[in-house]
Amino acid sequence: MLQRTRVAALAIVLGAGVLTLAPAAATAAQAPSISAVTISPKSPIVVFDNAVSATFTFTTKAAGKAELQLKPPGTSVVTPIELTPAPFGEWTKWTGTKSFAAGDAGRWSFLTIAHGEGERSANGTFEVAKALGTRITGLNADPDRVGRGDSIKVSGRLLADGRGYGGQSVAITFRAAGSDAYREVAKVTTGRGGGFAATVRANATGWWRAEYAATATARASVSDSDRVDVRRGKLGSRITGFDARPGRVDKGDRLTFIGALRVEDRGGAYGQRVVVSFKPDGSSRWQNVTSDVTGRDGRFFASARAETSGWWRAGYAGNRGVNGSFSQADWIRVDQPAPPPEKADTRVIKFNAYPEPIKRGRYLGLSGRLQVDDEGSWEGYSGKVRLYFKPLGSKKWQYVKSTRSSDSGRLFTKARAWGSGHWRFVFAGDDDTYGDTSGRDYVRVRR
Repeated sequence: MLQRTRVAALAIVLGAGVLTLAPAAATAAQAPSISAVTISPKSPIVVFDNAVSATFTFTTKAAGKAELQLKPPGTSVVTPIELTPAPFGEWTKWTGTKSFAAGDAGRWSFLTIAHGEGERSANGTFEVAKALGTRITGLNADPDRVGRGDSIKVSGRLLADGRGYGGQSVAITFRAAGSDAYREVAKVTTGRGGGFAATVRANATGWWRAEYAATATARASVSDSDRVDVRRGKLGSRITGFDARPGRVDKGDRLTFIGALRVEDRGGAYGQRVVVSFKPDGSSRWQNVTSDVTGRDGRFFASARAETSGWWRAGYAGNRGVNGSFSQADWIRVDQPAPPPEKADTRVIKFNAYPEPIKRGRYLGLSGRLQVDDEGSWEGYSGKVRLYFKPLGSKKWQYVKSTRSSDSGRLFTKARAWGSGHWRFVFAGDDDTYGDTSGRDYVRVRR
């Protein structure tokens, strides 16, 4: 009976042309979401002398309310933090702050809760730390008395809250006698147990100490000071602006060397000898070549002939109060000229002075032949030949005149005879041949 009634009612509705549907079921409620918490400054939150304010931030979605609870170390008491909401796209950003003092050091816990159609929570921990107190102990600069420029060792140990503090940068500083300020000389990193050591040069009497600069987690500290007495030693010298020029020459050309000798605290050194040395390519030995004495401004100038490529430098030997020094070396290229072409040998033969004897003032006839070695065969050669005469009792030959040989090498000339003595021809040679001298012929002159 009930089923027939429902069918009849549906028929009536459809007959009227209207279909009425039941209301749809309500959408299921969305559970809230919650992000991780960010803390600024980051954990650990280090506290020095004043309290540090930390900011806690997280976001929620589909939550009308949020909570942040903090729990100090060693207790179960929970401290709620007042939160300030702000729109963040589809999310809501929640921000809260809390100040921490040195007495709050330890591991803290936090809990965040998002309230909506249900709850969502997240938890975590962070550290609050008291800044480390540091101390530098056992500072020692050794030895206590040195010569100027000698090395000393500065050592000590860095402690943090009474324990060795490794991996930290420590500055080695120095205050000269008569000065009010320390200046940094070197930096060194502490070892695993906090120990450190640096080797530095002592150039003046004064006090050495170590300094540790404050970091994000530790306080600064300064060691006691240790005095080192420095005996005045020799002054240092240096040669500046040394130059060998020009940089490329032919063998036999002259080089010039310039530079200046300077002495520590005095500037240009006057009246000091500077030696210029040379080391050929492929050699390890320096050879002294030339020198000069410096002028009032310490400058020097020298020159020498170039024979082969190699290195040049200037050196100063020093004196009782000044250490010696060398300049930087300067390399010079020397081009070697091409070897001259091989020359042929020559000879002057069949020399004859006639007649003999001869009356004073008459003409002598002088003949001979000039020949060249043509691959083992002597051939006539045309060249300029000089005639010389040496009077009887003299040791010196006197030039008389010049003549030329014919293409066949034949030589002939005339000369007046004024006194008894020896005659000869001399061929000096040329670009293609070596020279030669004839035999000599004695002629007696009658009055």
